[in-house]
This record gives sequence, structure tokens and C-alpha cells, in this order.
Amino acid sequence: MTQAPDDAARRRAVPPVICYPNDTLPQPDLALYQRARATAQKLAQVLVSPRQAGCFRVRAGQVFRISCPEGSQVGDLNLWNADDLSERFFSGKSRALHGSHLGVGDRMWSSFPALRPMATIIADSLGWYGADEFGGRVHDVIGTRCDPYTHRLLSGGEYHHCCHSNLTRALAAETGLTLEQAEGHVHDVLNVFMCTGFTRDTGQYFMKASPARAGDFIEFFAEIDLLGALSACPGGDCGAEHSSDAAQCHPLLVEVFQPAEGALDGWVSPPPNGYSRSHGA
Repeated sequence: MTQAPDDAARRRAVPPVICYPNDTLPQPDLALYQRARATAQKLAQVLVSPRQAGCFRVRAGQVFRISCPEGSQVGDLNLWNADDLSERFFSGKSRALHGSHLGVGDRMWSSFPALRPMATIIADSLGWYGADEFGGRVHDVIGTRCDPYTHRLLSGGEYHHCCHSNLTRALAAETGLTLEQAEGHVHDVLNVFMCTGFTRDTGQYFMKASPARAGDFIEFFAEIDLLGALSACPGGDCGAEHSSDAAQCHPLLVEVFQPAEGALDGWVSPPPNGYSRSHGA
């Protein structure tokens, strides 16, 4: 610990500035999306088994719901442009634009150079949770996903059902890519239903038991054609550990819904970002 300078208190008292004020972001028409959702009919579903992952496809203008059909369960969500895997969910930019945890009205933004909304959250049964006394919130874009590399680094052991591996296997099975090819497309996730934050003393990333219960859900409006992959985390509700064969785990359900014809009149899928890509050259 270095010696504090004489003006330490004054330096610490400098007020913060929001890096990316988001009041000029294109705003989703939540009322339109929610009215369209009310007309929607179910098209398909995928039940994701515990400690496994599954893929699903959603067309632009459709709605998908992730729910806990049996009990509290955390899910790790990846999204790609269905026609171009190089355009994928950009958790870091979504975090910078909306905050460490996402809720209704927030969007999942795609990677450069497209940088456009991929999906918008339109309903969340855990919206009541807010922030708890520890600073915990739900649906984070902080954690990267549990993975076998960090597991080996910390424990010295091999574990094959971390969310990273689950997502890799699911994407390979869906697309016909090899495991090595698929792994390169797996990316940082939206931790659905996970309750997380940072400790106040050391600033370390923490998790605590998810407040989700059987029947809880989160719904998304697909802004573009999507390929999704969802892992039912081997940590279950992540109240103790996140790479475990002992934790109680439950399945996750993904359902896809089609709004009625005409329900989205006037809505247009967002184009890729309009930056010229000249980079000043």
C-alpha cells in the first residue's frame, strides 16, 4: 500500500461520469413488442437438459422465452446472426450501454462491425428483484461463462460439462462444425437467472443462489434472424459452485412464438451499424 498524497480525499471525491450516456440510443418500441407478443402463437420449443446445452432458431419479429419449468436453474445464453456466425452477442458493449445486469427494455447488441440490436428483453418475471443488500442483481453480463480451462487452472482437474463446453458441443451438433471450429464461435454470455455482483471490499465477482423458481421466465423480441444456444449450468442455481456434478440441476425451456400477421406493422429489422469503416485512413 503506497502512502496517500495530501490531496487523496479531494481526488477520491471527484464525481463519476457515465462512459456511454444512453439517452440517445435508438429506443425499442416496447409497447408494440408487447402488444405483438399478446397475439403470438407458439411455434416450437427446446428442452435443455441439466448440464447440457441446446440450440434454437428464431426469426426476426418472433419472440423467445426462457423459463425454469421445474426449479431454480441458471442458463448461459449465446446468440449469433443465423446467417453469419461472425456477428454474435457482444456482452461487453451491452454492459457498457446498459449496465452490469440486463432487464426489460435493454438490448443484446452484436459485435463489430454490425453493432446493432440482436434481441430486446420485453418481459422478466424477476424484474421485482432489483439489487439486494450485497449488491446482487439478476441476468448479468459480467461473467464470461464457466469453462474447462479456468477449471483446470484452479483445480487441476478435467471437467467437460462447463457451460463453455456445453455450448461448443451444441453449436457443433447444430451446424456440422467440428468441435474446434465451433469453439471459436462460443462467446461471453448473458447469464440468465444468475444472481451476481462485485464484493465491496475486494471487488471480486460473486454469485449467490438464484431467486428464480419453477415458472420464472424472461422473454426476448428477436430483432434479427437468430441462432441461439443455451446451457443449463452445472452449478444449478449457482448458490455454491458453478462446475459441479453434485449441485442440484434442473432443465431450462426455450419456447418460440410467432406474433399474428399485421401485429408488427411498421416495424423494421435494424440494419448493420452505419459507420463507414474508413477509420480515418
